[in-house]
Amino acid sequence: MTELLQHLVNGVSLGAIYALIALGYTMVYGVLKLINFAHGDVFMLGAMVGWYASARWTNEARDPSIAGALAVTLLAMVVCGTVGFVIERAAYRPLRGSPRINSLITAIGVSFFLEYGGQYLFGPNPRAFGVLPHRANFIGGGISVGYVDLVTIGTSIVLMALLQRIVFHTRMGTAMRAVSWNPSVAALMGVNIDLVISFTFVLGSSLAAVAGILYASKYPSVHPLMGLMPGLKAFVAAVLGGIGNVPGAMLGGLLLGLAEQLVSGYTSSSWRDAVAFSILILILLVKPSGLLGRTDAEKV
Repeated sequence: MTELLQHLVNGVSLGAIYALIALGYTMVYGVLKLINFAHGDVFMLGAMVGWYASARWTNEARDPSIAGALAVTLLAMVVCGTVGFVIERAAYRPLRGSPRINSLITAIGVSFFLEYGGQYLFGPNPRAFGVLPHRANFIGGGISVGYVDLVTIGTSIVLMALLQRIVFHTRMGTAMRAVSWNPSVAALMGVNIDLVISFTFVLGSSLAAVAGILYASKYPSVHPLMGLMPGLKAFVAAVLGGIGNVPGAMLGGLLLGLAEQLVSGYTSSSWRDAVAFSILILILLVKPSGLLGRTDAEKV
């Protein structure tokens, strides 16, 4: 039982990171009906900016502190939010009236641009990264909870609650839901479609930056290709919960993190990547709309 509880704690910590990344996928899809495959690389950019800031501009790499971690995280959020805005404005907005396949191909192109642009700027070699203060693990009942895990879970809960507040209790959130439901009618009612879409990209990219910092703190190594697998798994989490559904992305991320950790703990860690895509295949076969998604009838 103690071993199971330990795996559950580790799975919730990992799942919280997947959920933060998945929220970006699901918000962009909900508003624009676009799978932004460059989102995982924005996550990578957040981690790389955090490493660069802690190594070059602050004393954070040598003497981590809460204040330094907050400063590095805020900087990563600003940079990634700006990059998200530029990506939407330069790459996706000109194709908004084009077939969706054009935007999908462009998203893949942007992903490669960020990956290999990151290799050019930062170099291809992995770098050690640790932005959070070093603390002893909390041990109780035979369960060891790392300080990074506690920070990850707590930060994710706060950000998810804040996002729920924004989406369901603000004017911008109302506009986002209106655009998601029917962009044409929302425009007729005075909603600024371009502003809503840009805000969605900025918000999702900022959450990806936080996820990048947390992931790099949990697995202290950063490199320009680190966003590939977590980005794909977060996409699986978004589909699992119901892509376009914010609570669904949170649920999907947590379930995927738990599934990975349990598979790694009780079978082999080499199966952890396979389980994510097995879940994707299963959910597409059994319930394509996801656990909390709705099925829309389409005219054919």
